[in-house]
Amino acid sequence: MVVQEYLENAAARLPAKTALICGDKRLTYQQVNDSANQFTAALVHMGIRRQDRVVIFLKNSPEAVISLYGILKAGAIFIILHPQLKAAKLNYILKDSGARFLIADASKSQVIAHAIADAHDLKHIIWIDDDNSATAASSIPRVYHHSWSQVLSDAALSSDFIQKAIDVDLAAIIYTSGSTGYPKGVMSAHYNMVSAIQSITQYLENVEEDVILNVLPLSFDYGLYQILMAFSVGATVILEKSFGYPQRVIQILVKEKVTGFPIVPTIAAILLRMETVWNDDFSLLRYISSTGAPFPVPHIRGFRQRLPHVKIYSMYGLTECKRVSYVPPDQIDMRPESVGIPMPNVEVLVVNENGQELDQSQTGELVVRGSNVMQGYWNDLSETAKAFRPGRYRGETLLYTGDLFRKDTDGYLHFVARKDDLIKTGGERVSPKEIENALIELQGVVEVAVIGVPDEILGQAIKVFILANDTDITEQSILRYCRENMELFMVPKFVELRDFLPKLESGKIDKKRLTQLP
Repeated sequence: MVVQEYLENAAARLPAKTALICGDKRLTYQQVNDSANQFTAALVHMGIRRQDRVVIFLKNSPEAVISLYGILKAGAIFIILHPQLKAAKLNYILKDSGARFLIADASKSQVIAHAIADAHDLKHIIWIDDDNSATAASSIPRVYHHSWSQVLSDAALSSDFIQKAIDVDLAAIIYTSGSTGYPKGVMSAHYNMVSAIQSITQYLENVEEDVILNVLPLSFDYGLYQILMAFSVGATVILEKSFGYPQRVIQILVKEKVTGFPIVPTIAAILLRMETVWNDDFSLLRYISSTGAPFPVPHIRGFRQRLPHVKIYSMYGLTECKRVSYVPPDQIDMRPESVGIPMPNVEVLVVNENGQELDQSQTGELVVRGSNVMQGYWNDLSETAKAFRPGRYRGETLLYTGDLFRKDTDGYLHFVARKDDLIKTGGERVSPKEIENALIELQGVVEVAVIGVPDEILGQAIKVFILANDTDITEQSILRYCRENMELFMVPKFVELRDFLPKLESGKIDKKRLTQLP
């Protein structure tokens, strides 16, 4: 099984069913598949080779979805990047991946012009904005330029385009933040992605009647997989550009009779602050899911109180294996602080520094087994060797997540900290997550982030950033609460109230930027 077969099967079985809604555009499965076929034919005509890398530099749009399936049908590898990416990072990824093709909106021509100066592998740019594509092309020499509308309407292109992939071929490279300051390209083979799709749709109980509202960027694997999973069962996806206008998103959710709503904790915090939202009719909403960071317990309780009929899926995963675990909805009230049990076809171990499995309730590094474990990092053998290590059985690769966990007596997983996030203060090792969990329980606190900052005496001092919606929350009240509820060595030395906390595109709080802000 390869990823594009899900679309082809759905188009054969449900040709007239709406596959994708984006703004005022509604595309059936037949239309998406036919357009992907035409795009593949164009790529082959341009000289694409099997396993060539193609960068999709677009906002959430039908063109982005059609592109990724057209690339897969050509036997090539897609790379979806956030449309707000700056020239320096785009330049790095183009050179690192050796991409030969770039699909972009003409509004990004200035960024692209700066980014491709020494990206010598790039040969073709396909422009989405036809009205401005000629102007964009004129500012960028050396490469061939193509218009999206012309590509999709050229009847002269041969339909004999199929370049068959097999399931061990790479399907995608997903770039994620790296500890060195440069993005790391996670290599996903078809069978890795198919395994993840099958496991996640199994426990979410996805069916073709589902209508899934996706406000997450396709450059974030959580957003990308909403398309892949929906198409695997013949469901409908509503693709929004962002969660920038929450009230509009809620209107769409109600109007389109949405059954599945994937979010991240930041979106949850915004929704729970919007008191007027809960007067709308959410009777058809079947589930809400959250991943990217452990789902704060107050958020879980807030949704359970307001939407008692809706299943809440609190999940844990990382790009290197897509997803690891989930809390079964019938356990969410009893275990809201857990990130659950391994998803189907996945096994996890909690190990010490020597790789030996630990007993229950002991803290160690989480290791993941399964066919969802990706292939490693593109062009980075040293980082691959650290995270992806040989297993106990022939041909097996284990993923060392870099996350500290413990298992409780029932086998449920509990996130403790990132190994490299632990704060070493005054001889003690402190988990930022433990402090964050305690502070998010304080009424009026909306978001919280904890970091370690250099300190001549302690080595590292604990600093807390707070976003609050209550004027009674002050630096002094936070410190008083910490002294009353935490061990002395966990009480922060610094507390800072902010009007916003910077975010990564995944929705997680960007702690690196917090350390750089004045």
